[in-house]
Amino acid sequence: MAEDKADQAANKKADKQKDTKKSAAKNAQVDDQQSSADASKSADRSASTGKKKSADDALTKALAQVGSLQKQLDKASDQYLRAEAEIQNIQARNKKDQAALIKYDGQQLAHDILPALDNLERALSTPVEGEQAESLKKGIEMVQKHLMDALTSNGVTEIKAEGEKFDPNIHQAVQTVAAESDDQKDHVTKVLQKGYRLKDRILRPAMVMVAQ
Repeated sequence: MAEDKADQAANKKADKQKDTKKSAAKNAQVDDQQSSADASKSADRSASTGKKKSADDALTKALAQVGSLQKQLDKASDQYLRAEAEIQNIQARNKKDQAALIKYDGQQLAHDILPALDNLERALSTPVEGEQAESLKKGIEMVQKHLMDALTSNGVTEIKAEGEKFDPNIHQAVQTVAAESDDQKDHVTKVLQKGYRLKDRILRPAMVMVAQ
């Protein structure tokens, strides 16, 4: 009986030791699993942090590229607007020049004819005697009239001068005389050479005497 009790006690002790070892082994396995899980979570967090940083870097780089492209676009747009404005200015100047050419067409010809017109007027102012001279003078008058009509039909007109108030824009004072009255001061008393204009442009000013 004593031996049976001793055996039973030994068996219980052995079973208890086995249970303790199993429990320890189980706890160790749980710890290992927990460590693995923690390590996995840590790795996941590191990977997530790395991905986020990479995404942030990519976003920053993309935004920088967008900013650079926007500056290039603004510069190109500004250059285009400047070029377009310059083209419009050139076109406007060309139109203005063409309009001036059309408006003042024949200016040089009219200017070159004026001395001939002056000579005809001087010839007509010369006194003549005799039938033949009078006939010649009438012929000169006809030439002068036709010439003046041709000039007038092309926009050339005589500048009013005698008796007018002196205007340096259209009159050229070549001599002054004493004024006979206050009303005559700064007025043209005599025209020495007629002046002409082509529309609103002065071909030559009138050469005049002015009262002072």
